[in-house]
Amino acid sequence: MIRNLRWYICGLLFLATTVNYLDRQVLGVLKPTLTAELGWKESDFGWIVFAFQGAYALMMPLAGRFIDSLGTRIGYVCAVLVWSVASMSHAVARNAWQFGVARFGLGLGEAGNFPAAIKTVSDWFPPSERALATGIFNSGSNFGAVAAPLLVAFCAGHFGWRSTFLFTGGLDFVWIALWLIMFHLPRLHPRLAPAELAIIESGREETRETRVPYLQLLRRRAAWAFLLGKFMTDPVWWFYLYWLPGYLNRTYHLDLLHIGPPLIAIYLLADVGSVGGGWISMPLVRRGVSVTRARKTALLACALCVLPLTAMQFFLHNMWLTVAFIGLAAAAHQGWSANLFTTVSDTHPRSVVGSVTGLGGASGAIGGMLFSVVIGYWLDFSHGAYTPLFFACGMAYVAAFFVIQLLAPRMEQDAA
Repeated sequence: MIRNLRWYICGLLFLATTVNYLDRQVLGVLKPTLTAELGWKESDFGWIVFAFQGAYALMMPLAGRFIDSLGTRIGYVCAVLVWSVASMSHAVARNAWQFGVARFGLGLGEAGNFPAAIKTVSDWFPPSERALATGIFNSGSNFGAVAAPLLVAFCAGHFGWRSTFLFTGGLDFVWIALWLIMFHLPRLHPRLAPAELAIIESGREETRETRVPYLQLLRRRAAWAFLLGKFMTDPVWWFYLYWLPGYLNRTYHLDLLHIGPPLIAIYLLADVGSVGGGWISMPLVRRGVSVTRARKTALLACALCVLPLTAMQFFLHNMWLTVAFIGLAAAAHQGWSANLFTTVSDTHPRSVVGSVTGLGGASGAIGGMLFSVVIGYWLDFSHGAYTPLFFACGMAYVAAFFVIQLLAPRMEQDAA
């Protein structure tokens, strides 16, 4: 038997999300280099990002249904295999169109990560621990983003930028081996102690594992609260991932060797926010506060922490002050995301968690897809005016919170 086995499973989800975001972030870090070498315009890069997000949006609902049908053990492996091959295919791309094709393949595979991870949390953790577990595995997105500048600088500096895609894509196969060795459902796991199984199943209502049509899911106000919350706030995170390196390069003239420290600082702060934001609601639930109040308290706190971005123009003169405010906003986004993801398992039976998460991921990707095209053309038109973009990002979470409050005033199963 392995003590606290559920947290080892959470560690595997953290590793999966780390390599997921590492593969995703490489292109953003290389953007200044590739723009100079291949002659991209901002709008070209916007369409490349659009290709990834279009595939992500297209595949997310299918990935969620696929995970629900096939199960997390095999379904997760299939998703990682697809995105690993697509990631390595960037190494042979030679123009914006070919990069777009590679990004499309990456989006198809990476769409499986969050539906599989959220379903795993729903299977392996009691309600009181789900937000913390989600925050921990979701912090892998920041860890991957932190590792990306370091790996890109080393690999690109010593072996050329194409080697970076080959190396990061190859890391995914290590995770696949660990997952197949370690993962089974709780009741089938040979190394799970009965006492821990009792903890995992505590506070959980028994539900029949039934297949629910998408149209029926879309009649639920709680599902729309999640979908619109993702649509309004996910584009902000995509903006950080893909456009921050270019922003730092344009505004503060940082090259590939010097862009790492500010990016690392931002994503380390985001890591703190992911775990801390997931933790906020846990002690409240354990003290008897309703799940609704606990989740809404955490969401509102995170939304308010992003508001300083609306005043970005007042501290652009100091790079590290700018980094601090963006880092605070990134931390708040991750805390927001951890709690928003957890609302799916709060308000839906486990049999449809993957499907609803997939629909939400598609909604967020559509929002990010549209925002990326707007960003590209706006930056070409305005010659690099980022301030209005940061203002929009700063307002997005408060607006999303009120939408969620309107649609899902109570976070509970079978809320209409």
